[in-house]
Amino acid sequence: MSAAFLRVSSLGYGVIRSIRNLALVFLTAGAAAAEPQTLVALGDSLTQGYGLSVEEGFVPQLQVWLTGQGADVTVINAGVSGDTTAGGLARVGWTLGGGDVDALIVALGGNDFLRGLDPVASRENLSGILEAAAAGGVKVLLVGIAVADNYGPDYRAAFEAMYPELAAEYGVALFSDFFEGLTTAAGISEARAAYMQPDGLHPNADGVRRIVEAMGPAVLALMHEE
Repeated sequence: MSAAFLRVSSLGYGVIRSIRNLALVFLTAGAAAAEPQTLVALGDSLTQGYGLSVEEGFVPQLQVWLTGQGADVTVINAGVSGDTTAGGLARVGWTLGGGDVDALIVALGGNDFLRGLDPVASRENLSGILEAAAAGGVKVLLVGIAVADNYGPDYRAAFEAMYPELAAEYGVALFSDFFEGLTTAAGISEARAAYMQPDGLHPNADGVRRIVEAMGPAVLALMHEE
């Protein structure tokens, strides 16, 4: 009989059973930590992937990025081209209605700006979306957007301020600008030429990649929230 077996035997059955039970606890905890999650991206054409092939869009590229980071997350595309914050509010109920959504990206407001809609109304709509998420126990990453002075500096200030103010009010995570990954890579003019489609409004495939690389860590942090 080997010396190694004798040493194990001398521990006694009770100690061995305790070690076995402790191992089972760690294994169970690991399985729970690895439980897959569902993330829904609620947005407009920027989320939907306007002008791009399916695999080039925001959601598929985000899915690939998260998988590459080892995250067991399924990302669902709830982007509707042309949608406003009012449209997002109108469909958030059935978007979350299945009860199996763990987290939500809210990336709306660009079309509100393009139509010159009142920021007060846009804020109320976003508030309604955040309230629906809170009621369902769904984690949220609120994504803002930087806008131009088309309607004057007061409009711009009110519009851009609603995102951080709502994030603070509802205690949700904030990513301040959907296009952050482009504007940090180059100046505005250079970014528009290199990373946008000819319409000047929607990113091309390389632009989406840079957007995902910039936003990805915030999304990953959201998925790790308890």
